[in-house]
Amino acid sequence: MTTKKLTDELILGAEPRMDLLPPEIRALKKTKVIRRSLIGVLVAVLVLTGAGFGAASWYALQSQAELTAAQERTAELLTSQAKYSEVHRVQAAFETTVAARKFGVSTEIDWKEYIAKVRALVPSTVTVDTLSVDSASPLVPYEQAVAPLLNARVATIRILFTSPDVTSVPEWLATMSTLPGYADSQPAVITRADTGVYTIDFVLHVNDGAFSGRFSTPEGQ
Repeated sequence: MTTKKLTDELILGAEPRMDLLPPEIRALKKTKVIRRSLIGVLVAVLVLTGAGFGAASWYALQSQAELTAAQERTAELLTSQAKYSEVHRVQAAFETTVAARKFGVSTEIDWKEYIAKVRALVPSTVTVDTLSVDSASPLVPYEQAVAPLLNARVATIRILFTSPDVTSVPEWLATMSTLPGYADSQPAVITRADTGVYTIDFVLHVNDGAFSGRFSTPEGQ
């Protein structure tokens, strides 16, 4: 058994209405509503586009202002630096002079003071006949001994002296080791004259401990 579904619902007490407008009019109304919506969307897009362009322009102007300020600051610093160019030139010349002076005296030994110390160790019975010095140069390395077991040296003192005997030579060699910068020493040649006195050719080697170092400290500079 089947039941028939009513497709039209009967409403009691409703206000009777009738739409006598043609379909073209209703379609035109819908078109106007859609057009107004599209115009609103277009206006919103234009407003957002304008706001974005304005913000981009503002940031561009701000960046340009910062760049201009930085360029002006750089120009001011360069101008100030130019005022002190002479000071920088003098400072550079001074530093060059100090470096050259330190290099020039890097192998300096106060020979007047050092020879005085050597003479102070000479026994009273010994007479110094000649004394010569050969020292290093800052430009050329000092020649070192080729024999093994000899210490490095930066200078050589050669002393020719006469002595009534040679018994004091070992003691004198021992006292020489107390000199600052002492490397080694030895009697190169010992000869005896007919008079009985001895002539001794004495060699003393000095290492870098004898350097004066006058300009190696801030006080010396």
